[in-house]
Amino acid sequence: MPENNTIDFSLPATSGAIFTAASALGKNLVVFFYPKDDTPGCTTEAVQFRDLYTQFQQADCVIVGISRDSMKSHENFKKKFSLPFELLSDEDEKVCRQFDVIKEKNMYGKQVLGIERSTFVFDKTGTMRQEWRKLKADGHAQEVLDFISTLK
Repeated sequence: MPENNTIDFSLPATSGAIFTAASALGKNLVVFFYPKDDTPGCTTEAVQFRDLYTQFQQADCVIVGISRDSMKSHENFKKKFSLPFELLSDEDEKVCRQFDVIKEKNMYGKQVLGIERSTFVFDKTGTMRQEWRKLKADGHAQEVLDFISTLK
């Protein structure tokens, strides 16, 4: 969980720049953590955020997706599905751990550490206003958009 429910992190982005949370101040910010590029649930979630992207922009909202995948993997995923928002690479899990989204998961009968699909919404001041954990990918982007519309 970010300290004091405020946002502060920076990660490499698919734009080739470093995305800083501070750069989103003055806008609402959606940070969604997902396990892996180009897998069924993660693709469903990313594509639904893509399909609602114009509405998020109208709500003065920045969207970023974060996983442990490499920049090359992110760039391929972004291109393949025409994702209009930045994907951020957290290969060393620093930001994932800041948000406490690295959890023990059961994969094919083995316990592994992985990203628990989670989303955090920050308002224009950088204060966290909502979080979802252990969420289902399908329909989640609409749920986030509905929440964003309640922010002043």
